[in-house]
Amino acid sequence: MDDQKTAIIRLENITKTFPGVVALDNINLSIFPGEIHAIIGENGAGKSTLMNLLAGELQPDEGVIYFKGEAKVIANPAISQSLGIAVVFQELALCPNLSIAENISLWQVRKKPALAFINRKTFKETAVKALTSLGVADLNLNQPVSQLSVAKQQLVEISKAISTSAEVLILDEPNSALTQEETDHLFNIVRQLKDAGVTIIYISHHLEEVLALADKITVLRDGKLVDTIEAVDATITNLIARMVGRTITTQARDFTEESIQQVSLEIRNLSSTGLFEDVSFEIRSGEIVGIAGLPDSHKDELVEGLFGLRPIQAGQILIHGKPVKISAPADAIREGMFLIPADRRGWGAFLQLSLQDNTVVSSLKNISLSGFIKRREMQQLAEQYTHDLDIRASSLRQIMANLSGGNQQKVILARGLATKPFILVLHEPTRGIDVGAKAEIYRILDDLARQGSAILIISSELPELISQCDRILVMHDGRVDGIFSHTEASEEQILACAMGHAVQTSLQ
Repeated sequence: MDDQKTAIIRLENITKTFPGVVALDNINLSIFPGEIHAIIGENGAGKSTLMNLLAGELQPDEGVIYFKGEAKVIANPAISQSLGIAVVFQELALCPNLSIAENISLWQVRKKPALAFINRKTFKETAVKALTSLGVADLNLNQPVSQLSVAKQQLVEISKAISTSAEVLILDEPNSALTQEETDHLFNIVRQLKDAGVTIIYISHHLEEVLALADKITVLRDGKLVDTIEAVDATITNLIARMVGRTITTQARDFTEESIQQVSLEIRNLSSTGLFEDVSFEIRSGEIVGIAGLPDSHKDELVEGLFGLRPIQAGQILIHGKPVKISAPADAIREGMFLIPADRRGWGAFLQLSLQDNTVVSSLKNISLSGFIKRREMQQLAEQYTHDLDIRASSLRQIMANLSGGNQQKVILARGLATKPFILVLHEPTRGIDVGAKAEIYRILDDLARQGSAILIISSELPELISQCDRILVMHDGRVDGIFSHTEASEEQILACAMGHAVQTSLQ
């Protein structure tokens, strides 16, 4: 067959199973040199499993992987990299204690003999070249990546992959934490790599960007390959139909003033030296408030301060009118606040524990007696939220690491809901999840607001904020520079305000 002669990667009858789950079911797929081939599907469709097979993180139970026409056993990541395959995982694979330059050059070190000397000058030259191509050459190369925002960490991860001169570059939601400007620049880089002959495998839940970027699109559903089509023949409607096999409706909330009651959370003149200053706002019961801003606006650090993950030098936090001191997450949870973090694998998920354990871990005092956990109540609690949030797993005992990204996100949301919070703070709540899961989470948040919860969403997705929030605060350089009601908000106005070019002063 022509595919066997010309495809740079060909998957033949690939099957991969986990306990109780067929992740990939007899997949046959050819990917050709110099094309941008998008892989789409709902969370749990098999996209990450497919990527991990090519990355050498997993091995197929059945079938053969061909690379440039030759059957290959990709037994580990080193073999994948030696073939010329580089992967940018959505869940970042950086060493937090190492510098930016060291992280970007890690793959070069792996190629050296065990006792070889390290040329740090070469490290920095490689890092500068890769970062310059992404338009972020101003980063301090000696800075530990643990001190960077999620967005900048993502750029470092992409730079690391670009620095390898790979023949195949796999990108898994590479722009999930990037601004529109950074995303546009990344897409230009991807197109330049394609023009240089690099094959791009692009995994994304943003169908608009898939249509704009890809040459071909492969749709997976429940571990099966549904279709491979030319991007020019695709539309968002027919892609969604192939992905989910059902109708998905994601629309703006039905904004009603009647549900908005007393103030639940009030922030007065909150400051943290060098990060944010004099931040004030309030959220009422039944209200969803959003915070927008560029990566350097320090909105992420504000979230950490609210939940006791970062010291606050000045200002007050009031819950139901009472000043509270939050020095640690346990203080926030005790006061009725819960945070769904942006970095679900680093901060949110206990990957080696079960779905059940992850759901109940913050609510143990409610299901314990004299220090002993009531096992039946623990199971009932996990069953309730697994059902209510439509978490898809083989059983409550399935290990968290084996769930799809969207289902992991819903488990962490379940953990928060199980604490019965008055105030729910969500940081990038739909990052890297599919259109179906996103619609479900929006429905859940709307239900919570109608029941009287106060909800704060911090998101880099402006359409998400505009469609779901009663009000949107815009941060610039550590300050709240504008407040938009849902009737006033537009992407253009919010972006202008986030860049310091305009100020909107609606009533709080």
